[in-house]
Amino acid sequence: MFSHVLIGSNDLERSKRFYDAVLGVLGAGEAYRGQAPSGHNRLFYRHDGAALGITQPINGEAATCANGGTIGFKCSSPEQVKEFHDVAVAHGGTSIEEPPGLREGAMGAMHLAYVRDPDGNKLCAMYRVK
Repeated sequence: MFSHVLIGSNDLERSKRFYDAVLGVLGAGEAYRGQAPSGHNRLFYRHDGAALGITQPINGEAATCANGGTIGFKCSSPEQVKEFHDVAVAHGGTSIEEPPGLREGAMGAMHLAYVRDPDGNKLCAMYRVK
């Protein structure tokens, strides 16, 4: 359904260090650097047909996180969920909500971990139990 997600950052180099490490857990390579026609710098990560972009806000305002928004990343195992979480925290992220682990609810059983990136964006690592 989605082709890409684009989020803002107030410190692109800090974001690059964070996302190179965290998305490396999922098998994504290092970021591709680009520049918007406005001259603002951007990072793009590509993996499994999707892309995540990190950009300096083009309007010149500070980047802010979406209140109520979450970016979810599909993991291949419960262990990868935990590794995603631990690598995120080790690279400047903040663990939020419950500790990584199994959750059961209306959508079935899933292993989940939630973190905030250094700019405050909420990320979720998820492995759906089959």
